Amino acid sequence: MIGSATLRIALRALAKNKMRAALTVLGVVIGIAAVTAMVSVGMSASKLVQGEFENLGTNVIVVIPGNEQSRGGVRRQIQSLTPDDAQALASECPSVLAATPFVFAAAPAVYGNCNWTARETFGVDENFPTVRNWQIRLGDFFTERDVNSAAKVCVLGQTVVKNLFQTANPIGKTIRVKNIPFEVIGVFESKGANMVGDDQDDVLIMPYTTVRKRLQGSNFDTVNIIMASARSTELMKSAEIEMQNLLLDRHKIGLGQAADFEVANTTEIANVFSIITGTLTLMLAAIAGISLVVGGVGIMNIMLVSVTERTREIGIRMAVGARGRDILMQFLVESMVLSLIGGLIGVAIGVGASVGLTTLINAVSSGRPWPIVISFPAALVALVFSAGVGIIFGYYPAWRASRLDPIDALRYE
Repeated sequence: MIGSATLRIALRALAKNKMRAALTVLGVVIGIAAVTAMVSVGMSASKLVQGEFENLGTNVIVVIPGNEQSRGGVRRQIQSLTPDDAQALASECPSVLAATPFVFAAAPAVYGNCNWTARETFGVDENFPTVRNWQIRLGDFFTERDVNSAAKVCVLGQTVVKNLFQTANPIGKTIRVKNIPFEVIGVFESKGANMVGDDQDDVLIMPYTTVRKRLQGSNFDTVNIIMASARSTELMKSAEIEMQNLLLDRHKIGLGQAADFEVANTTEIANVFSIITGTLTLMLAAIAGISLVVGGVGIMNIMLVSVTERTREIGIRMAVGARGRDILMQFLVESMVLSLIGGLIGVAIGVGASVGLTTLINAVSSGRPWPIVISFPAALVALVFSAGVGIIFGYYPAWRASRLDPIDALRYE
């Protein structure tokens, strides 16, 4: 019995009981669709997390002041970081590309009859665009000369521009912050909302020296945090170690003494999030895969019923020369056809479901839109697995049919 003939016979046999075949396929369809959709949505979440950390900057490492416990048991932050620390990190650590200090502030900006308080107002130095991987859309970023002279200049995010200037070009215009005039010299490219819905474009940025001297009226030479960028992802760990050793030396922290700063590697945090999302994706896929097993049991049950119903037909085939392996192959092909049809339909439904789920999440979420990711490798694996389900769960009924005695089969009513 050749392969094409076996396939034709299998399709003819399945066509005689269309409703039963459709119900049998349904379990496989649900399983494949669930696996494809869950893996795709999981990969979408993972890609979203990776995008968030890429938006934070290029290979970013953050240095924050340490904490100390007061006599009352209250922990307070130590103001231990200085602009000189940031410059030293960039110049003395071979694995560090750039570094910038951060000084935070909060004050409304006024232009004409409009006023707006940015979600984030802070001071940095000229290396900020490099560290944060943030391009300038209009104008320019301030220079080292502006930082050294505490120039009254600023760079705005898109949200601040829309609320203060509407459609007007803000470059060269003057805004007032705490009644101090600042010239707008640049506008950032849009970054959009982050994962939790915070608007990253709602920022007003000035030289950190300007924030300290003109907005805060402070003569303290300290900064809130330092943000640095490693030269590559591969050098992140080396950069972190170099930064830590340099700061320990600069702050004269001896062996066994507690450091007055902390170094946080955002890549490690991103990896943790990737592991979490990957584990959740595998867990969802495993749960969805259970329905494939249920679908396989359904195929086995229907094939056993089919063997019983076609016992006489099997006897006739054997009587005219069919061998046991021909009967085995016939029923295996029928089982595989059922599972493959279910697999193809399931993949199509799964792709549609993953797009639909991602769209629904974006519709109800106020955060950064989830990217639509179609996991074709997962769909292919699920399709191959569905064929395997057909073979595994169809083998016993097929083997049972091939072992029937021709004489007994012919006598079966």
